[in-house]
Amino acid sequence: MPAQTTPTEPPAAAVAKDAHWSATRERLNNRKRPIATLTICDDHEIKQALAKAKFLHQRATAQAEESPDEPDTGKAVADAQAALDKAQQAFDEVAVVLRFQALDRESFEALKAEHPPTEEQGEDGAEWNIDTWGPALVAAASLDGMTVEDAAHYMRTWSPNEAVELYDAAFGVQAVSRMDLGKG
Repeated sequence: MPAQTTPTEPPAAAVAKDAHWSATRERLNNRKRPIATLTICDDHEIKQALAKAKFLHQRATAQAEESPDEPDTGKAVADAQAALDKAQQAFDEVAVVLRFQALDRESFEALKAEHPPTEEQGEDGAEWNIDTWGPALVAAASLDGMTVEDAAHYMRTWSPNEAVELYDAAFGVQAVSRMDLGKG
């Protein structure tokens, strides 16, 4: 992986022209790379209970907003909130949350270079080796210490859709943009 360089101090003349650049530059240099999570819950009943509690809370809140003078709307919202809190706690106890962080550009490009497509994959237009790239990216982006071997195992043994979701969490965070190109 290429050595990363740290920007040098801006010229004094540039800072004199724009005193705010130093502060802006510091903020830009201290930006954190995006993070994405993948939440896994194998207990269907707990997932359904949480979804129902969210729906009922939303409905109670909407009814309270529509009819603020109606008696018992405050109690209905409080009861729905308590049920939601309980359902969320039950969900949190059984769910597994995996965290992935975008790689810096040099690391991402180096990882791609380490997994070139096979000749056949290249003929099909692949940019990397489909069999080795996914587990390597998942492991590299993992903030939880997932190894390449673990990622390969999960991608091989989980259902096809779940394996894709694991990969998508690691790959998708690489494409997160927190910028807005203004109109000038």
